[in-house]
Amino acid sequence: MREVMDIRQASEYLGISSDTLYKYASDGFIPAFKLGNRWRFRRSRLEEWMDQQSGILQMPSPKLVRERQRKPVRALRAITRRPAARAS
Repeated sequence: MREVMDIRQASEYLGISSDTLYKYASDGFIPAFKLGNRWRFRRSRLEEWMDQQSGILQMPSPKLVRERQRKPVRALRAITRRPAARAS
């Protein structure tokens, strides 16, 4: 299947009618773009959209995982004791 699909191809891919898909695209509910006066759909964008709609969280990129694992280094405070109270 191609990366960029027309209404017919995308409606078959999603399993909905082309009329419903046209309405979704016109309303901005589903990711689409117009090429001339015809709607086009990128399969990768539709897959991302379906994942978001179904609640599936995508795994973060490895770069983000590495950044999140780093913790800031805090300077250790010297443990100081208060001088013992002297009896007068």
